[in-house]
Parts: sequence; C-alpha cells; structure tokens
Amino acid sequence: MRIVVVGDVMLDVDLSGEATRLSPDAPVPVVDVSGVRRRAGGAGLVARMLAQDGWPVTLVTVLGNDDAGSQLRAHLAGVRLVAGTSGYPSPVKTRVRAGSHPVVRFDQGCEKTPVPDVSPAMLRAVEHAGVVIVADYGRGLAANPQLRDVLARLAGEVPIIWDPHPSGPEPVPGVAVVTPNISEATKAAIQAGPGSAAGSADAVAEILLKRWRSQAVLVTKGEEGAVLLRQGDTAARAVPAPRVEAGDPCGAGDRLAASLAVHLLAGRDLPDAAALAVHDAADFLAAGGVSALPDTADAAAGHSAPAAGRRTTEPLLLARSVRESGGKVVATGGCFDLIHAGHIRSLTAARELGDCLIVCLNSDDSVRRLKGPERPIIGQHDRAELLLAMECVDAVMVFDEDTPEAALDRLRPDIWVKGGDYKGSRLPEADLVESWGGRCLTVPFHPARSTTGLADALAKVS
Repeated sequence: MRIVVVGDVMLDVDLSGEATRLSPDAPVPVVDVSGVRRRAGGAGLVARMLAQDGWPVTLVTVLGNDDAGSQLRAHLAGVRLVAGTSGYPSPVKTRVRAGSHPVVRFDQGCEKTPVPDVSPAMLRAVEHAGVVIVADYGRGLAANPQLRDVLARLAGEVPIIWDPHPSGPEPVPGVAVVTPNISEATKAAIQAGPGSAAGSADAVAEILLKRWRSQAVLVTKGEEGAVLLRQGDTAARAVPAPRVEAGDPCGAGDRLAASLAVHLLAGRDLPDAAALAVHDAADFLAAGGVSALPDTADAAAGHSAPAAGRRTTEPLLLARSVRESGGKVVATGGCFDLIHAGHIRSLTAARELGDCLIVCLNSDDSVRRLKGPERPIIGQHDRAELLLAMECVDAVMVFDEDTPEAALDRLRPDIWVKGGDYKGSRLPEADLVESWGGRCLTVPFHPARSTTGLADALAKVS
C-alpha cells in the first residue's frame, strides 16, 4: 500500500550564522555564514519525511533540467521519483538566519508558470496509490486536467489529503480531507463570493466544505490546534494541540499531511487520524522542525538512509512502523531529571524486551506539579536529547499530563515497563494497557540510586 505524494517541489537552502555587527553601507545586519543546508522542499519535503520514517512513498512531480533540479534529485534519494519535465528553472528559496532569527529570504525561479504536462507514467503512479497527498505549492501541477481527472476518479476509492495553496486550484470534489491553515482558509472563504464573509475557523470550515465538496475540511490554527468539519456533521469539532516550545513553524503543515496519510492508510477514522496528526506536527516542531531533519548531504553522496524508524523523533510513526513489520513496541516512562546508572540499567533491560523502546517523558510543567517548584533541574528538551543519545532508546514522547495514560492511549505499546520498585503491586496503567492486549512488566530496580537523592546532594553542595 504505497503512499503517493503529488505536487510541486522546490530546493530549500538555509544559510545560518551569527550577526554581531551592522554593515557600513546600510543599517542592515552582517551575517557571518557558518552553515549551509540544502533540502527538497514543498512536496519533496513531505515525501522525504515519509521515506525517512520507513514508508513506501512515490513522489509524482515535475523538475527543471538545471543544477537545482539535479540537486533535488540527489536530495530525494530513498524516494521513488516519477518526474516529468517542467521546462522552466527549478524554484529555489534561500533563507538567511542569524542565530534563531530569520533575516531575509531570496526566491529564484518562483514566478508562476504555465500548467505543466503530465506523462503516462505519472498518471499510472497515482492510480496505484493506497493513499494520496496532494501537496500544492502553486506551481501548476495540481491544475493539470488529466491529473485532476485521475484524482477525481480515485477520490471515492482511496483517501486523498489535499494541502491547498492560495495560488493553486481548488481541490477536486470528493477528497477525504482538505487541510488549509487558517490564513489560507480565510482567504479562500472570502473568495467564495458575496455573502461568504469569513468569521471563526468553524464558520470558515463550513463555507469551504460546501464550496470544495470534499468529505471533510481540517483548518489548522498553529498552536491552537485545528478544527475538523465533516459532511453530515452538525458542528465542527476542536482538535487541540499539545503545548510545545517551537521557533520556526516551517514544515508543520507537511508533517501534518504526511501523518494524516499514514494514519488513514492504517485504517483509523478521520477524527482519530486528525488528532494524531496534530500531535505529530507538534512533536515535529518540539523536536526542532525542519532544522532537526537528517541532513540530505549523506543521501546526495550515496550513503544509505537510516533504517525505518530508527532514531526517529516521531514516536507514533516509529511504533506503527515496528508493528507493521511484526515487531514489539516497548514503552517506559518517567521524569529522568538527573539520569544515573539505575536509569541506564533499567532502560537497557526494557529495550531487550522488544524491537524498539519509546520513553514517555514528563514535560517540565508535569514535573513541577509532581516534584515541586524547584524541579526539574534539567529542561525537557535537554532531558529528551540525553535519552536519545542512548543506544537503547529509539524515541522520546513528551507528555504534559500528570500521568502517562493519555500518551499511552495514543502510543498503545505492546509492553509497558516500570522499575522493579513496583514489584508485587499492580501498575496504575495496567487496566489501560491490557485494554488493547498489551502487557505490563517490571525490570530490576537498583536501590541507593535515585534522582531525588542526587538532587538533595547537589543542593547541599551548592
């Protein structure tokens, strides 16, 4: 069951460095560039995300016969590429950042071009999809009439996720879900004509559902989550997003579309898939967003891609990948405020029980509520990074509640592991884990090694 991504591809270039002075020629910062990263953007970023998570993915697009087009092909290593010729220069977007702050963006070859032709091979690739993502970036591919005919015919047979663009065409009728952000949705609703003035996200979703004749509309609202409205619903439903600390939102919509495809392909209904996809997008941003993606320089140099799911920052997708391949998902949880030898021994033992280990990590707010205002000693991002540095830990899932039950319900591990200090008593999460056929186990507990003891000792020293 292959995921097919259809849409426009561009070359994204990030120039990063520090700005410590102004130019003598004009009052503008001088950025001393210390790093350059290139990657496939647009539909190419969606396809890359899926391929790096281990999913079979085909990218259907058009590319220019130029240096940027050659670079894009190299950065799409690991993706099955079915590409026509655009006949125009490949679009390049170059972002300059000073520290964590964007300074300027240069666009080359990004002007609107005529609708490109599609080849029979491109159409065949779409027809063989198990799920389709249309990642429209306004370059014209989604407006090709032959392609639209195929997509309209498939809409009643396979899930189609349509990520629209203000400069692109409307979705074909009948797609499973259209995923505009609130800005795109508001603009489209206003363009719907007289009497269609935009209002709340719920009202906008209602206007667009009628206009686009899709099965559903999911309007994303950044840190506020999203609203989902399906045909036949009496009201839109809110899809909340977890609180995360995120700087650059670039790629969040691509991550959402990719995750929706995975969860719909796995058989989840749309409300569940939307809730999981919103959380996946938040996890993606919390882990650093596009800046934390593996550098495609290795792919361009011909090195093999990482094994499916290994070291991924997407715990839900890792869990699904492992289960799909017949493996066992093991999870454990805790604050891991000061990691000590007891933690390492317990985590190593837990990893030996299955084919991957996912750590459910209490957020900073959760730790403060459980341990007091002086904790945590180490912030959640650093704690997650330390855990991921261990060979035995495959992914980290940060949760904000006082207990891991909500995270477990999303993750649904085969085995939930706690330290041996629970030996002889039933784990608090046992009923929940057993409800989907999972098991609860304990691993050896190592006395005289505790975070609280270390924290008290550090307090005395200070």
